[in-house]
Amino acid sequence: MEIRSKNRLKKSKGDNFFERVYEVVKCIPAGRVTTYGAIARFIGSPQASRMVGWAMNSSHLHTESIPAHRVVNRNGMLTGKHHFRHENLMQELLESEGIVVEDDRITGFGKHFWDPYKELI
Repeated sequence: MEIRSKNRLKKSKGDNFFERVYEVVKCIPAGRVTTYGAIARFIGSPQASRMVGWAMNSSHLHTESIPAHRVVNRNGMLTGKHHFRHENLMQELLESEGIVVEDDRITGFGKHFWDPYKELI
């Protein structure tokens, strides 16, 4: 699903936070990454970075494929790697998309950073 406006992902009565997170994550192109905080700000919950992390940890339960490996912390660290089937899977998936990872950190993080505010509005 293509997101045309951030307003569609802002809080509304009865909507699901995790689903809004997943809709943003599904838009991240291969070879790019974003942060928990960037997603939280985009969906109108700037203090909810940790909740975005919880959504990523639960993404394997979703019926659609969610590219959770493309979401990292604000420093480009693979802080969610322990929630994948095996500890190196997150790094392997990123490297298969052309991203270099050294010591659990994305090399050239700024070059690979995908900002939902710039890309989805």
